[in-house]
Order: sequence, then structure tokens, then C-alpha cells
Amino acid sequence: MKTIGRTLLAISLLLTACAAAQADDVKAGDLVISQPWSRATPGGAKVAGGYLTIENKGTVADKLVSVSADIAGKAEVHEMAMENGVMKMRLLDKGLVIDPGKTVKFAPGGYHLMLQELKGPFKQGDKVPVTLQFEKAGKVAVSLDVQGVGAQAPGDNGHMMKKMPDHSGMKM
Repeated sequence: MKTIGRTLLAISLLLTACAAAQADDVKAGDLVISQPWSRATPGGAKVAGGYLTIENKGTVADKLVSVSADIAGKAEVHEMAMENGVMKMRLLDKGLVIDPGKTVKFAPGGYHLMLQELKGPFKQGDKVPVTLQFEKAGKVAVSLDVQGVGAQAPGDNGHMMKKMPDHSGMKM
């Protein structure tokens, strides 16, 4: 009987955690933006990356055309990709298309929001407001949940450090 009670308690806690994770979803038109996060920045860092997931539940493509953040002098949409065995980062100056029925994940080592000329540090537990500008959905405000310095995913808090590209200590 104790095992059943513990199992039910564990299921209840899991469902509560899932509901809390979904509470941060932002809907804008046909787009659903979920799990917005960033990493804490070490002292003196002038750049940070922002990560999230964008799902297009509609039948027409939309495009993320820009990003802005009051805490950054400059904010851009970037992509990192392997090119001839070398990891390269590039600005997506024409935006990023989110095709209908598709999901685009922004994560370390791939698509990311590049926040430059930071006006202050990101501290674990903070929420950093950013505004995403879409071609069709318009301006969408989201808050990046700041995780630990070495985090690789939301809720990681830096305990699962992997050898992935990191912008938190980069100076530009």
C-alpha cells in the first residue's frame, strides 16, 4: 500500500512540474514560444545567449525578423553550424523562417539569440525580458529564465556541463 501511495505522489509531483513548465508558454498568433532561458554570466561578460523553442501550429510560415532587449545594447538572431569541421557563428540578418507545423529549437551550439553589449550581469534565478519581432505574429514579449553558468538546458542550472560552444564569456 505504501508503494502505491508513493507512486501516486510521484505522479502528482510530475504532473505539477509539467503544468508549471507549460505555464511559461507564450502564444502569439499561430506560434507557441516555450522554455525561454539563458545562462548566468561571469563578471565582466558583455555577451549572453538566449534559448527557446518556437512551434508554428498554423498553416502559413512566419519569420522571426529581430530581437531586442533593454539589458543589451545590441540583440540579434544567430546560428552556429559546423562548416568543413569548424564551428562557425553567423548572423541571420534576413530572419529565421518558422514553417507551418514545424518546431525550431534555439539551443547552445545551434540557433540562439545573441545579446551583446550587456548593461549588467545575468544572475541565476533572474528573468530577462526580451522582445521577439515576427513578420506575422508581431512583437512578442518573453522572459528568459536565467540558469547556472554552465547550463545546457532549462532546469539544468549548470550541473550537466558539456563541451558545447558558450558565449557567456565572449567579449565583442
